[in-house]
Amino acid sequence: MPSSQVRIYAILARDKPFAAVFRRGPSKNVLLLGWNTLNDTFQPGQWLKGRIYERRCDLSPKGDLLVYCAANNRAPIYSWSAISRPPFLTALAMWPKNDAWGGGGRFVSRTRMELNHHDSELKLGQGFSVPKWLKVTQFGERPGRGEDDPIYSERLKRDGWKLVDFPTETKDDFNAKMWMKFSPPIKWMKPNRKWPRYSLEMSILGIKEKNGPWYVTEHSLRDDQESRIDNIGRSDWADWSQSGDLLFARDGCLYRVPCKAGILARLQDAVEIADFSGMRFQPVKAPPEYLRWPAR
Repeated sequence: MPSSQVRIYAILARDKPFAAVFRRGPSKNVLLLGWNTLNDTFQPGQWLKGRIYERRCDLSPKGDLLVYCAANNRAPIYSWSAISRPPFLTALAMWPKNDAWGGGGRFVSRTRMELNHHDSELKLGQGFSVPKWLKVTQFGERPGRGEDDPIYSERLKRDGWKLVDFPTETKDDFNAKMWMKFSPPIKWMKPNRKWPRYSLEMSILGIKEKNGPWYVTEHSLRDDQESRIDNIGRSDWADWSQSGDLLFARDGCLYRVPCKAGILARLQDAVEIADFSGMRFQPVKAPPEYLRWPAR
């Protein structure tokens, strides 16, 4: 499979050097991996034959729990939201949905999770339960609304991203190369918390490119001290590590640009830390310890 058909998206834990990595490709085969961002080691978890809406997902602060929204469009449960222990997807709690609206959630804290479900979708699936120490409430004033938003935007804001530009015009043509094109692009910016001279920009150019990604995204790097902008270009995901390094995903691979003593290396010196393009679906069972809720 060409690496351009493999999409990589990651969610970084807030309080621990850990990330959940979603490796998708072909479009309805998704692998979840655990990423130790201190030493760049990876633990492959489970595959799903279906779709995970990664922008509706979230990690608990320490990364030991994942809330995700998934669909396989097969009876009896066409879509659902669940909590699991990454890098495995076997549900500890599951809420059936049966449509593609809303779903997923966010962790407000280690012991509180907000679920983006309507009132009629709050019943746990048969055989599932939530421990007393984890409080599950509904997300926002109109729970169950939207698709990737509002979960995606709210998670970005919480994690330090700021919306700096929004389209004044949207060109919508399903027969065009890009179904929905934004002018200007949706632009988010996130400063490097450790070395604030650097900022990361994410530009969402449009939605659903033929033979391309659903979100057509570019990333760039701004260095205020040297008044320069370096373009990463087309890429699926990017963020700052806790140590201040630049991390990004492109063509089925993950890259790291080291930042030492406050000096970020040039983009051409980016180090490829993982290539997931050649992986194929494999049935995997979660180990017994991942089938139990962690201690509070």
